[in-house]
Amino acid sequence: MGNLLKVLTREIENYPHFFLDFENAQPTEGEREIWNQISAVLQDSESILADLQSYKGAGPEIRDAIQNPNDIQLQEKAWNAVCPLVVRLKRFYEFSIRLEKALQSLLESLTCPPYTPTQHLEREQALAKEFAEILHFTLRFDELKMRNPAIQNDFSYYRRTISRNRINNMHLDIENEVNNEMANRMSLFYAEATPMLKTLSNATMHFVSENKTLPIENTTDCLSTMTSVCKVMLETPEYRSRFTSEDTLLFCMRVMVGVIILYDHVHPVGAFCKTSKIDMKGCIKVLKEQAPDSVEGLLNALRFTTKHLNDESTSKQIRAMLQ
Repeated sequence: MGNLLKVLTREIENYPHFFLDFENAQPTEGEREIWNQISAVLQDSESILADLQSYKGAGPEIRDAIQNPNDIQLQEKAWNAVCPLVVRLKRFYEFSIRLEKALQSLLESLTCPPYTPTQHLEREQALAKEFAEILHFTLRFDELKMRNPAIQNDFSYYRRTISRNRINNMHLDIENEVNNEMANRMSLFYAEATPMLKTLSNATMHFVSENKTLPIENTTDCLSTMTSVCKVMLETPEYRSRFTSEDTLLFCMRVMVGVIILYDHVHPVGAFCKTSKIDMKGCIKVLKEQAPDSVEGLLNALRFTTKHLNDESTSKQIRAMLQ
């Protein structure tokens, strides 16, 4: 298995543990076709994040226009400020669609017979790394989006203006770029607190429902195994020391949290119940041992974007750990 290092389980023997080389995994010939497809999507992820991070919004222009409804110049100034921003928002939304398709391709590769999900992740480390990169991007995107209320404000103003002009039988050039159907889909996307995570959750649920001959356990075991891998790499100094960059530790944390959320949305009883194959107490403990400023957003993701945290089956101890 080359770089694979088997990790002896300590407390929970039934949890599969192995070292996944997030820094150096390269595709085998068997992985290369799918790997190339996913890589073509992921190559745009950094520019998407940079564009989102630099998104300032048109708040002042919109405010002036609303306060002075009869001032045509201020109306035009606000409209001219908002239109390029809506085109940027469309680009982010369209990337989410590409990411959704990429995730479904990866799930198909990482869950198909004859191998178990654990064997897939061990054998196809480059695909597992791409899966992790999708989750890493997703949490970074949603963290930025949650901190930027201008996105929804800008898009709401855009929709109100379009509706007003449609009533007046006016067609604006921007509608060739973002028509009413596209605007409706974008509106639903940006209404979510964590739109990329919602997209991945829906994609995973769709994958499970479309592949009725594939046991749901194949998908959930793939997710729980990835969670276990990340937890072990974070809590074991010997394995942490093998990474050449501190960024890889944050990468592991984000991936672990992202997989937990996906698992919680896909599994019938979620990630927090006693029968879950995810060691939730261990995962939360690992996060709380890190620098608080690096994990608060991840803990909030577990608090607010999971599905089953507040179920009666969730232990009081786990709830207390996340308070």
